[in-house]
Amino acid sequence: MSRFFSSRFASLEAYTPGEQPQDQSYTKLNTNESPYPPSPATVAAVTETELNKLNLYSDPTGRRLREALAELYGLQRENVILANGSDEILSFAFMAFADKETPVAFPAISYGFYPVYADLYGLEATKVPLLPDFSVDVEALAAAKGMIVIANPNAPTGIALSLDKIEYLLKSDRDRIVLVDEAYVDFGAESALPLLQKYDNLLIIRTYSKSRSMAGARLGFAFGSPEIIADLETIRYSTNPYNLDRLALLLGEAAVKDDGYYKRNCEKIAATRAAAEKRLKEMGFTMTPSTTNFLFVKHPAVSGETLYLGLKERGVLVRHFNKPLIQDYLRITVGTPEQMETLFAAIADMLSKTAPKGV
Repeated sequence: MSRFFSSRFASLEAYTPGEQPQDQSYTKLNTNESPYPPSPATVAAVTETELNKLNLYSDPTGRRLREALAELYGLQRENVILANGSDEILSFAFMAFADKETPVAFPAISYGFYPVYADLYGLEATKVPLLPDFSVDVEALAAAKGMIVIANPNAPTGIALSLDKIEYLLKSDRDRIVLVDEAYVDFGAESALPLLQKYDNLLIIRTYSKSRSMAGARLGFAFGSPEIIADLETIRYSTNPYNLDRLALLLGEAAVKDDGYYKRNCEKIAATRAAAEKRLKEMGFTMTPSTTNFLFVKHPAVSGETLYLGLKERGVLVRHFNKPLIQDYLRITVGTPEQMETLFAAIADMLSKTAPKGV
């Protein structure tokens, strides 16, 4: 850290993204990207004519994409905001709806950016421990003060809350924001979207990175009341009004028009997930119930770190979190059936050669 770095950030622990190694070709099951490419119709939206318009700024309002998303989800344009990935909307929300008087609360084991944003913006944060089965403690969250932030389904556990529990949080204090991060909802969980007409303190965040095969496009969006969206737009226009480039907006609109393609991919991923659960259980793994595009697993005979390193040596990347309570778990992205077979073969080879824990 240089002598020029502000002292207010001296203790900041930055977010650690998943590995993107360049040293060799890996079977990459560590960052929950879709194993399937964007639809041909989506890719075709980027024409030479559109590329030649890159000398012009993008539309700061994102009007066409906002209208397309609003129509797809049965909302109005005023209910939708766009951003450079869902992480940017999270950042806007932490700035807009929490301060020295209004703290934040989120599960202690969840998406790693929540505590980072709390620290970055100098917010008091309540980190609510998960229940013994790794599910979110709704009662404790409801009792906390300030904005509530939950990933639903949660990451990295993959466990989803039912709609009635989200509604319980919304009703617990109508004067605070309940932010529901639905990055993985398209893979089998229940969306909080039906609650939006009833609760003006609900903010739902979505992303193109998972179910829409566009992690590299950096495109996120959120739904909320017109008042909440206007608040977020104030922050956006005060930081980077041209936060989405012309190509991302084009790709986003084309993907909405080809929504059926992406839904079919989600169905394929869910089917592969179910098959992978069965195979991994046969190999001795236990896991949490997942409604996402990943599995959260552990093996009784081998530590999480040993499995992670052994798989990496064999050309398979998975995610390991070296944190209390979950250090023996791996988060494994659901890939294509062929990628999962590569994973199973690498695990089988490891288990045949690795000494049990404590030996």
